[in-house]
Amino acid sequence: MQTGALIVAAGMSSRMGDFKPMLNIGSISIAQRIVATFQQAGITRIVMITGYNAITLERHLSNNGVIFLRNENYETTQMFDSARIGLEYLQDKCERILFTPVDIPLFTSDTVKALLASEAELACPVCDGQRGHPIMIASRLVGTILNDHGAGGLNGALSRCGTEMTEIGVEDAGILHDADTPEDYRALLQFHNQHLVRPVVSVALSKEKPFFDDKIAMLLTMVDETASVRTACQRMQISYSTGWNIIRTMESQFSRTLIERTQGGAGGGQSRLTDDGRELIARFHAYEEELRRKANELFGEYFDGVL
Repeated sequence: MQTGALIVAAGMSSRMGDFKPMLNIGSISIAQRIVATFQQAGITRIVMITGYNAITLERHLSNNGVIFLRNENYETTQMFDSARIGLEYLQDKCERILFTPVDIPLFTSDTVKALLASEAELACPVCDGQRGHPIMIASRLVGTILNDHGAGGLNGALSRCGTEMTEIGVEDAGILHDADTPEDYRALLQFHNQHLVRPVVSVALSKEKPFFDDKIAMLLTMVDETASVRTACQRMQISYSTGWNIIRTMESQFSRTLIERTQGGAGGGQSRLTDDGRELIARFHAYEEELRRKANELFGEYFDGVL
């Protein structure tokens, strides 16, 4: 099973006075930066819980391959309630889940990799003696967390889940910097401007035209999971017509049928991946991970001591 990521972004940003997920850090938004960091670490199933300004945020990230779930009661619930929505969705789809609120955007992909390499069931990064985010949670712990009475929020539930938190030492102060207030945001910008350059790898397969990338791989995964192209498109904030255009282009370029469709009936039609579709996704992700590993090696070889 794969690793998933859960980003909670349902809050109203009341202390900030502006909508935190879409504030820029550099040339991209806070929300885009977290998604990009998880993707750079090789995590492809990224779930974001939205609530306040949900439609605006989902459209903002519609090209980033994110799965959107909503906390419709965001005005009267806490962050732990939003976390429950994502944890419940991911618990049978991933072996491990990386959790972070949306207002901690500057942790690095190396920190994510350090958490994954630890193989701990419950872990958090620590820098200069302080715990930060993201937190890694084994899926086997999720049932206990979901059934918790909720006192003390998610931290309280984690402390009562029966597994001790493993602290992973990292040299990454980004795990500690949040954007809760305007002062915090200014400090984030200052920290970002001093941050190290890193390689970012984006992979697409092409024939006469590009036909397969991370976003399309996630669309196929969602189709297989929901048995519906329409529902898959809704979860990724892609229009139904755009989704089918992507699928038709992909199948014509790949020259194989990747989605099986069944028509009508009492329960309506269904769509599922073919064996070729599942194999394409698996091979693409393995290829992508190897390219990222090579890119990091080459980056160190060519730029160590320069950037």
